Amino acid sequence: MITKEKEELLRNYNLGLTAYKQRKWDEAINAFEKALRIDAADGPSNVYLDRSRKYKDNPPPDDWDGVFVMTTK
Repeated sequence: MITKEKEELLRNYNLGLTAYKQRKWDEAINAFEKALRIDAADGPSNVYLDRSRKYKDNPPPDDWDGVFVMTTK
């Protein structure tokens, strides 16, 4: 059974992911931060929060398909 907390975390994560794919960086950042207030150790929310912040400062090209390309190991 899923807890109310986990349900809220997932709701915020999904809102963030949708905003991320639509290049709505502020909305994505807000949603991932809300998810992390519920569980600071949530790996996917941490990853996408970091990427959203980076893309806000340095947007991907117009033909971006949502794929993140690692440039360092």
